[in-house]
Amino acid sequence: MARPSAELDAFAAVAAPRRRRILEVLGNRKMIVTQLVDELHWPQPMVSKHLAILRQAGVVRVERRQRQKVYEMEPSALKTIHDWTQKFEQLWQSQLDRIKARAEAKARGEISQNHSPKEKP
Repeated sequence: MARPSAELDAFAAVAAPRRRRILEVLGNRKMIVTQLVDELHWPQPMVSKHLAILRQAGVVRVERRQRQKVYEMEPSALKTIHDWTQKFEQLWQSQLDRIKARAEAKARGEISQNHSPKEKP
């Protein structure tokens, strides 16, 4: 795995499936590393490495409690990703609308098995 750059952003941080999985597990909870290790069933060094990358990108924040580090998500960092993906919502919706229309037409018998519209007599 490549080393994280000094200018790691939220997009780069969540590009890795394992880091997205950590965020799913964290959700809106605060968790210590051992809790994440137990839930993910990954080695502790792996979890810590990915948490460090997420922290560097500002996607999670850490709070020290005695000898433990408590991690939680930083929602404002993920909002950047959310805002960007919203730009594509119309594209997704139009794709879903076309799929729905095609499925409904097929259910009405307007589209045959070979995917071409049936000719009306």
